Amino acid sequence: MPAKRQHWLIKSEPDVFSFSDLLGLPQRTTTWDGVRNYQARNYLREMRRGDLVFFYHSSTEPPGIAGIAEVAREAYADPTQFDHADEHFDARSKPDAPTWVAVDLRGVEALPRLVALEELRQEPALATLQLLQKGSRLSVQPVQEPAWRLIKALSKRKSRL
Repeated sequence: MPAKRQHWLIKSEPDVFSFSDLLGLPQRTTTWDGVRNYQARNYLREMRRGDLVFFYHSSTEPPGIAGIAEVAREAYADPTQFDHADEHFDARSKPDAPTWVAVDLRGVEALPRLVALEELRQEPALATLQLLQKGSRLSVQPVQEPAWRLIKALSKRKSRL
């Protein structure tokens, strides 16, 4: 029996790589690499092909969820960890025992509108969303099914901000 589809949230600064950038790529697909946090890496390892991912714009005004992507390729060795010229190079990581992983993401659809962080904070039903927890800075995090459905519904409503 196939595993149940999981839901995730990934963060990106839109001036570095935005959801629109993803949609503009051939096949709307990119390698999600450069993650250098152990918990975020572990979440990448848990992702399965077909899992859905909220694409969150961080370090912008307003921050918020811009679109939906899908895991197109499950975790594999992040090539940037072995590239001496890359800012994500890790001298401790070895090709036969890589420390870091990447996944491939494919852009699925832009949300009807950006769902701003402040709007997410105003929803009592989202109080347990990892994104909203004090001190949460992970660039990859799980999203539970009820929260996923609520956020999608919010994107279809007029903003209350």
